[in-house]
Amino acid sequence: MATVAATDATFDAEVRNSDIPVMVDFWAEWCGPCKQIGPALEELSAEYEGKVKIVKVNVDENPNSAAAVGVRSIPALFMFKDGEVVSNKVGAAPKSAFDGWIKETI
Repeated sequence: MATVAATDATFDAEVRNSDIPVMVDFWAEWCGPCKQIGPALEELSAEYEGKVKIVKVNVDENPNSAAAVGVRSIPALFMFKDGEVVSNKVGAAPKSAFDGWIKETI
């Protein structure tokens, strides 16, 4: 499964109301580190299909979702379980670091 794009309008349905844990990547088109981690997140989305959903939110197009969780810089990644933030990370990292983060959080 590919990552899912969420908007301010669909954020609650895609993230807060999900039956499985959700990793949210807050990003922007102009952000180099955001683009750098994109392929790793796509791979992880396929590897964790049915166990963890990976959602991407473009902060330029959807500022309300980012503001609601307190995003101050990007890339910002938040892990949600049962509709609540349980962990977050800021900045680019290798795929292995995100994989480890998912495993320790879920």
